Amino acid sequence: MHAVLKRARVSEEVGEPAIQTLIERGIIKAKRCKGADDKLFFTLPFLRFWFAFVSPLFKGVRDGDFKEVKERWASYENEFVQLPFTELSHALIKKMRGEDFIMEISQYWKNDGLELDIYAKTKAKKRLIGSCKYTNTKIKKSELTRLDTLANEAGIDYDGMIIVAKKGFSKELKAQKSENLQLLTLKNFKALVE
Repeated sequence: MHAVLKRARVSEEVGEPAIQTLIERGIIKAKRCKGADDKLFFTLPFLRFWFAFVSPLFKGVRDGDFKEVKERWASYENEFVQLPFTELSHALIKKMRGEDFIMEISQYWKNDGLELDIYAKTKAKKRLIGSCKYTNTKIKKSELTRLDTLANEAGIDYDGMIIVAKKGFSKELKAQKSENLQLLTLKNFKALVE
């Protein structure tokens, strides 16, 4: 909440009641986070888009000048798309692994900035960690080391990894695929609409 109030440039006295009103009206939601303070999210992607790209630049949009909006979109597109890509990845993992297999799936944050895109618990009490990469490059084997380092820093003992990537994986990483390492690409997302 502190980061939201700072970004909005409002005091706690003004911001906290405003956030509570937005939650009550269903515009934003608070999400419990493993290892960190709760995070606030817009309930609909459109609202997130509106408040990131239209509302702050409304005068230009109203006047038919979209230059600033296009520039802002070009600068923040990957960052903006990352959240829905991660949420869709969670839905895909649940569907592919089975609702009765995955008991819980979310992101994992710590207040010191440590973040895992995928943190899941199975019915058999196994923990899965992973990442979601919405980039135009193939993910390399070094991602395994990065995830292992993050898990160690967070004190998470894990039983497997899942990596979801827009553009796929290097040959080295594909060679590591096993029962304990699942690699998913955009092709796998067809399962969500079948």
